[in-house]
Amino acid sequence: MLNPIVRQTLRLAAAALLAGGWALAPPVHAGDAKAGADVFKSECAECHAVKEGRNKKGPSLFGIVGRKAGSVTDYEYSDALKQSPWTWTPQQLHTYLSQPAKIANPGTKMKYDGLTDATQLDDLISYLDTLH
Repeated sequence: MLNPIVRQTLRLAAAALLAGGWALAPPVHAGDAKAGADVFKSECAECHAVKEGRNKKGPSLFGIVGRKAGSVTDYEYSDALKQSPWTWTPQQLHTYLSQPAKIANPGTKMKYDGLTDATQLDDLISYLDTLH
């Protein structure tokens, strides 16, 4: 029997492959959610809120982990994101946020250059995973 961490890693890898062909994306590591709240404030809070139902320039990130991309009903997404087959898994968030948005999802409205610090990225994703 596989231990839970190995099983979760295999599930994420399979989901990443099916969702976008990102089989070569780096693995997501457990981060520090408290530190991730600070990363959110400096990297994301200008455009995104964490309160459910509160959109800013970008959609609310409440419940983002596990949500289908482009699915907040009261937010007007770009066609590129609405047509994306993605579900925001930790791996998909890692892939998307680690590079410029215009490369990760050509045609997106999001203007973000990507977060290249791996520790901050893991912390941010851990924080986002607490928003439910």
